[in-house]
Amino acid sequence: MSINFKADCLHFKGHIPCTPHKQHGYHCADCVAYTPVSKRILIIKLGAIGDVIRTTPLVVKYKKLYPNCKITWLSWTPDILPAKEIDEILKWDMNSVLYVQQATWDIAINLDKEKEAGALLKVIEAKEKYGYVLKDNEIQPVNAMANHKFSTGMFDDVSKANTKSYLQEIFEICGFEHQGEPYLMDKHEDKGFTWNLPEGKKIIGLNTGCGGRWTTRLWSIDKWVELVKLLQEQYPAAQVLLLGGEAEDERNKEIKAQTGAAYLGYFSLAEFINLVNHCHLIVTQVTMGMHITLALGKKIVLMNNIFNPHEFDLFGKGCLDGASCMEELPASKILTAINRHL
Repeated sequence: MSINFKADCLHFKGHIPCTPHKQHGYHCADCVAYTPVSKRILIIKLGAIGDVIRTTPLVVKYKKLYPNCKITWLSWTPDILPAKEIDEILKWDMNSVLYVQQATWDIAINLDKEKEAGALLKVIEAKEKYGYVLKDNEIQPVNAMANHKFSTGMFDDVSKANTKSYLQEIFEICGFEHQGEPYLMDKHEDKGFTWNLPEGKKIIGLNTGCGGRWTTRLWSIDKWVELVKLLQEQYPAAQVLLLGGEAEDERNKEIKAQTGAAYLGYFSLAEFINLVNHCHLIVTQVTMGMHITLALGKKIVLMNNIFNPHEFDLFGKGCLDGASCMEELPASKILTAINRHL
């Protein structure tokens, strides 16, 4: 028995029926939905979650440049990526690496400096390669377009003098200029999540944690308590909502106990994203919550004390307030920033 199939179609899956067949019963021989893949593009961006989120504007760029391209993304955290916009999302494991090695690509991009990621880019077959590759047992730029981002990671003085945002740098690596392409994120509105939040009120989210790597970013409980009280006085009709993960649970309970601010607990990543999407404005330090806020297009007040402020593109949605020491950043200054956006 011969089978007529078109493996070059954007909808082709091979191991299961494609969407046009499931929806309309089409067969490949006479399928009106047949769409040849224009480019097969591989993006290797493993982690952390925030960096994965802020790399998604490249998908927007490539989809605009090659409307019928098929984008495959290899990551340690595939759950953060939006399945509606990215054709194939893979978790880094032996099965995925084997597949990526044996496939052929028009464009392959590695934006990580982990040696395993560079080693993979080295051995795969691709017409064009961008980013970082393993050479002489060390990670190195594929070409001169990756030199700037490589240098800012290598040398502290170069990093401090840098005036390019992260998006400008990664677009430059791929030979583009960032022109406002947005982050992509699934808001998880179809998951049935419900929240005990008042309707018709502005929700001001306070993301009180900063992760465990650079703890000098952490603002004290006393500062958060002061800010909550100022907000409650300034915006009595609004709801102040404390946000965070398991690491912030105790501090959020303490802030709630002292102020009466709402705290609903800590949740899965999908639930957290959906909860943030219910907020009108988020106050956060430079952490995963910042990237999620920007991906959702929410207003933001960003507190920063250790990173080059040029690194962050807030897409006109907020402002960045900084201090060399977080305890030198007063709650009143954050309130002033919030007032500008609410």
